[in-house]
Amino acid sequence: MRPRLAAAALLSVTAMWGSTFFLIKDLLDRVPAADFLAIRFAIAFFALVLIAPKAIGRLQPGMLRNSVYAGGIYGVAQIMQTTGLGHTDASISGFITGLYVVATPVLASLAFGIRISRTVWIAVAMATAGLAILSLRGFAVRFGEAITLVSAILYAVHIVVLSRWSTSKDAFAMATVQMGVISAICFVVAAPGGITLPHTSGDWIAVVYMALAAGALAMLAQTWAQSQLDAARAALLMTMEPVFAAGFAVLFGSETLGWRVAIGGTIVLVAMILAESSGRTKPVHQVL
Repeated sequence: MRPRLAAAALLSVTAMWGSTFFLIKDLLDRVPAADFLAIRFAIAFFALVLIAPKAIGRLQPGMLRNSVYAGGIYGVAQIMQTTGLGHTDASISGFITGLYVVATPVLASLAFGIRISRTVWIAVAMATAGLAILSLRGFAVRFGEAITLVSAILYAVHIVVLSRWSTSKDAFAMATVQMGVISAICFVVAAPGGITLPHTSGDWIAVVYMALAAGALAMLAQTWAQSQLDAARAALLMTMEPVFAAGFAVLFGSETLGWRVAIGGTIVLVAMILAESSGRTKPVHQVL
């Protein structure tokens, strides 16, 4: 029962992430990326602290340290992905970022000796093909693509370590620490040029939504879900993010439902179902 609930939670997370793409695309015309990220994750951090101000204090030193490491990995990945997006097309960025679905089982196997089933590897290959159909319109490796690939590897590392370190009882505190660390990293990057705040009420509503729903709640759900799921399966579930993003762009943005979205999204969905229908493995937790 818990693995199914965790899978549902992770799918909800990808839906929330997917809903932000067309909002971010519009907002970044007025607010620099690093400034937006710093404000977004700061709001998320303080919201979690207000809900449970004593949660972080109950973390064991090892879990606190692991939470800082995980937040640092995610924060650097966010900055690198955003930087790469400024030097490449959004569709190519989405595909390269989605390659964490390939990197995750490889890293899990190399770092922790976790055995990945043949069914999951088939699902990984299908998901990668689906992402390519969904996103690619041509491809060349330049600075933007290279730095985005590094961010994808960092996202894979984050998925692997969360599956290794997170526990259900510490999920809230771990999510809070990660939000704080991510915000701090983004403020360091944004500070030299000064922090530009959103100007309109509509922009603030978008930022608060992305902070609370796609930030605080999403990180909390992801941290808890990965205490119940192995890293490879979690990564496959997360490949639904660009599918949701395309769906929201069609529903609320100006994009149309083309054959790429229909076929690529269907392949990703089938890959996710295939992985979920295979035998689940219980994650092994370790505190450094």
